[in-house]
Amino acid sequence: MDIIETKNLTKYYGKIRGIEDITLSVKKGEIFGFLGPNGAGKTTMIRTLLGFLKPTRGGAYLFGLNINEDGLEIKQDIGYIPGDLNLYGHLAGGQFLQYFTSLRSSDAYLLEELLTIFDVPLDRKIKGYSKGMKQKLGIIQAFMHDPELVIMDEPTSGLDPLLQQKFYDFLLKEKKKGKTMFLSSHILSEVDKICDRVGIVRDGRLVALENIDTLKDKKGKIIRLKLKEKPSSFKGPKNMKIRDGWIQFIATDNIDHWIKKMSKFTIIDLEISEFSLEDIFIHYYEGKR
Repeated sequence: MDIIETKNLTKYYGKIRGIEDITLSVKKGEIFGFLGPNGAGKTTMIRTLLGFLKPTRGGAYLFGLNINEDGLEIKQDIGYIPGDLNLYGHLAGGQFLQYFTSLRSSDAYLLEELLTIFDVPLDRKIKGYSKGMKQKLGIIQAFMHDPELVIMDEPTSGLDPLLQQKFYDFLLKEKKKGKTMFLSSHILSEVDKICDRVGIVRDGRLVALENIDTLKDKKGKIIRLKLKEKPSSFKGPKNMKIRDGWIQFIATDNIDHWIKKMSKFTIIDLEISEFSLEDIFIHYYEGKR
């Protein structure tokens, strides 16, 4: 079952493109990463999915329901962590959670578990919270009613590395329960670690949509070598670069072919590594497809 489905989803702000012709689907029980730098269109995508922005054209469906026609029904079973987390500073943390519980038709089933993982001072006013505490409170309110779908915009912002790992472990636990998560991020290691699939967005357009491992496999290996001879004497593929005496290129075809070519030179040093998600990201943002 597709929990999220978009068809040519487009949002313009006047003449300025937010997102354009994005078509994708997210299946039940999947953690889907939506990857791109700031300004690429990630937040516009999320706000359009949630019905906060009206699409310029195209459509989006959550649980098979149209976001423009069934918005109230859809939101009852969604958790949301916004990128610009703006909480009610005059309330204590406990009051804030009670307020959001009153807005839901379901109980806060996971509240006790979440408070154990993301400990926050419930009796202290939110305006006195640190950025990390506010982020933890935002995570708690998004998950506490045990939603089927959680949409997150840069959810680990402000969390220290230990809390980030606890958050990843919690997401993977929720995934095993069949929950679906849509995660917008610019942190490459984060997406690589927990997501099943990734969509890479560039200037509002989707430029890659694939399983992470498959995406890496498609792009081959990174070869770095240093020769006794002049680096320019080695004729590599078009993507070859020479930096500080090192030759670097991406081998997307037969590795044996390049090994044989290198054997004609005196090799001082050689490195062959997997093409990481970070390399893929840079690859697309340099305009190479």
